[in-house]
Amino acid sequence: MTEPVVIIGAGINGLVAAADLAARGTPVRVLERGPTAGGAVRTEELTKKGFRHDVAAMNLSMFAGSQFMARHGEEMARHGFALVPISHPFAQALEPGDHIGVTTDLEETLSSFSNEADKETWRNLMAEFPERAGVVGGLLGTPMRRWPLAKFLWKTWRSLGTSKAIEVAQFLISSPRDWLDNTFEDPRLRTALSTWGMHLDFAPDIAGGAIFPYLEAMGGQAMGMVIGKGGADSATRALVSMIESHGGQIECNTEVTRICHTNGKVTGVEANGKIIDTSIILAGLAPKHLSRLAGPTADTRFDKGMEKFRHAPGTMMLHLALDAPVPWLAEPLKKFAYVHIGRSIDTASQTYAQAVAGLLPETPLLVVGQPTLFDPTRAPEGKHTLWVQARVVPAVIKGDAKGEILHKNWDDAKESMADRVLDLIEEQAPGFRATILAQHVVSPEDLEAGNPNLVGGDQICGSHHLTQNFLFRPLRGFADGHTPIKGLHLIGAAAWPGAGTGAASGFFAAQAIK
Repeated sequence: MTEPVVIIGAGINGLVAAADLAARGTPVRVLERGPTAGGAVRTEELTKKGFRHDVAAMNLSMFAGSQFMARHGEEMARHGFALVPISHPFAQALEPGDHIGVTTDLEETLSSFSNEADKETWRNLMAEFPERAGVVGGLLGTPMRRWPLAKFLWKTWRSLGTSKAIEVAQFLISSPRDWLDNTFEDPRLRTALSTWGMHLDFAPDIAGGAIFPYLEAMGGQAMGMVIGKGGADSATRALVSMIESHGGQIECNTEVTRICHTNGKVTGVEANGKIIDTSIILAGLAPKHLSRLAGPTADTRFDKGMEKFRHAPGTMMLHLALDAPVPWLAEPLKKFAYVHIGRSIDTASQTYAQAVAGLLPETPLLVVGQPTLFDPTRAPEGKHTLWVQARVVPAVIKGDAKGEILHKNWDDAKESMADRVLDLIEEQAPGFRATILAQHVVSPEDLEAGNPNLVGGDQICGSHHLTQNFLFRPLRGFADGHTPIKGLHLIGAAAWPGAGTGAASGFFAAQAIK
């Protein structure tokens, strides 16, 4: 191949595709509109010098366990990729002073449960986890193409039998609340696990969301989690180094303005006013931007589907430089990488409904990341960084559910909303505000301005509800990433298997190029 494969976007999927192709001798050019590679997997000094903050993604467990790393992990290590293992992955702060925590020590996890029946259920779930994780993980690692999918389904049926296969299928379409109500007795435990669904746009009562609380809970217990040493950009920097070592090119500050095609075939891209000839493009784009750059195709159903692709509600981020660790009332919370703040499963449902209705939620669900407890290289000695997501918030503000914030634009509302977030942390950790040295607030609009794929501050680039997942991501008939334009393939979080740092869509697309 003399013409390069052109990859639009240097997010994790684009970089993984480029690295795999370059390692196999295929010429690649990665075109990135921003000043640095990485997309949502970047680390920057956002508050004060010496404080390194993960801009979006912090947890690299999916990347560490990815098919790409299984194939290229040794080379990535040679290019400087390093991980920090974490034995205390996540906890839920409930009523102030109360918590449930999942660690790699089974008895330590169970000590935060209040119900003996739930402890026995947890042990049973862990016993069957390897078999079920093999099925669920196998599905998430299968390209949505006819023969790979048929092979997976046949193998699964032969392994499990009809009854168990149907049981797994029912589980895959269950809502978090349905699965949790049928599995555990303690409402505290149901709350703690349901929170994980909100990471992927699954409020407690939305069908198809049970899989995520299950995988995160059991996976956290079995394996813990990992973060990048020095920052999530440990992965990005190693990928860039790997690509360049094999002759690949990464061109930042290079905005693609048109995808060129003739007679239904890709011919090139226009970027910074110049045409780059190619017959293969891997586009790490939100569907609306794919349509904007490519224009109409010969398939009106595809064009309409890209236009109607639905994004999840927005996210607000707070990056904090701290003078000391968070003084949690519940002492064990000082040992966890993630602390979710939310008192009940019903509060989470209410928060989601308010955000979808365009209201600033009264009690946003918080994901509080404490990376410097495990990786002190991210801050000056004795200091800490805090990574806070407020899930979920509206992209466009129509009002405030609490009736306190009158502004309806994010530029004016974000500081007041940040105060609401800090109040929720302070309630769980009195004296917390006194530890803050500096803060950087990022609204949904700011997220999209920095990365247009995060439409409306949607950090997962599209809802994962059942009508937009599996065979329907991003659209029925195109779940393998192909488009009506020959040579143009969609990769990234909008493509199957969706959001996260696993970068499977980029790896799938690269593997399809011989």
